[in-house]
Amino acid sequence: MSKCGKCCGSCGSCGGNSLELTAEELDILRQLGQIPFLPVGRKADEMTPVYPEDSAWILQCLEKRELISIDYDVPLKGFHDPKYEACPVKGSFALTARGQQVLDILEIQGLDE
Repeated sequence: MSKCGKCCGSCGSCGGNSLELTAEELDILRQLGQIPFLPVGRKADEMTPVYPEDSAWILQCLEKRELISIDYDVPLKGFHDPKYEACPVKGSFALTARGQQVLDILEIQGLDE
C-alpha cells in the first residue's frame, strides 16, 4: 500500500475515485451510522486520540481522510469507560458529510473486495 503523505497509508489510492477501507475502519463508520456520536479522549499534552477500543490509529486515518470529525470540546455525558474517564480531555467524534456519503454508497453498491 502506498503512503501519499495525505493519509495514514491504509487507503492505497489517495486522490483517485476509489477508497480502500480496512475492516476496522468500516466497523467504526458503521457504528457511527447507528450511533451519531462516539466518545474520544486524549492526554492534555498530546493530540493522539484515545478511544475505548484502542483504535487511535483508525480514528487518525478516518479523520485525515475527512470521513470523521473529532471534537475535543464536546464530551459525551453519561459515558463510562475507564480509558475514557482517565483522559483529561474528553470529546466525541462523528461522521462528516463525506463519511455519510461513503456509508450511503456502501449501502447502495455494497463492498468491492
